[in-house]
Amino acid sequence: KDLFCNLLLYNNTIMMNAFIRITALLLASHNAANGFHIVLAGGTGKVGRELSSKLVEDGHDVTILCRNAFLAAAPSKVSSDFGWLGQSFLEKYPGIKLRDWDGGDLLDIVGQDWVGWQDDTLSKADCVVNLCGGFTQQREMATERIVRESLRCNPTALQITVAPKDEELRLISNVAVEPKMKRLKLCEDMVSQNCVNYETMRLQANRLEEECDNIKEVIYARLS
Repeated sequence: KDLFCNLLLYNNTIMMNAFIRITALLLASHNAANGFHIVLAGGTGKVGRELSSKLVEDGHDVTILCRNAFLAAAPSKVSSDFGWLGQSFLEKYPGIKLRDWDGGDLLDIVGQDWVGWQDDTLSKADCVVNLCGGFTQQREMATERIVRESLRCNPTALQITVAPKDEELRLISNVAVEPKMKRLKLCEDMVSQNCVNYETMRLQANRLEEECDNIKEVIYARLS
């Protein structure tokens, strides 16, 4: 009896995962003609700037989740503690929208309009790219937040998590490298073990344009 129940549960899980994948492909095919909606979490850094502009130039809509949309859109950079894209950049690429979010840590919120970011952004997303940087527990919390809310709002969306390669991490950080590597792996596992439609990517920091093209190619290949 236990074996039969386990087999039944296993088969139901396989069928559900297959259904989610097929649904994702059908939705992606429908949206491809009108452009995709892509969400970039932590997209106010160098990678986010480069990737978002490339995606918008290709005719897609991009929403960037940031801790403070007002500061990110300011004419000049106000604080080094928060990401910044700038007013002129956003005027050049009107297809890029900013949205406050909690980033997994309510104590770190400065933006005033973060409530409801999940339903506003994730529910419409064809793809969610996690570009959240840093190697502290904040990275884990942000990843957990994205995964949990995506599963609630939009389980078929493609989830892409981006991190530096291990050898790159050793070059850019000579303190507590092993714990940082474990944290990156933990975030990747969080995505791979909970999402059926996902990619985990490791990039080289000194090849910004090339690596952003790689992310873009993965998005198009998986959604086409």
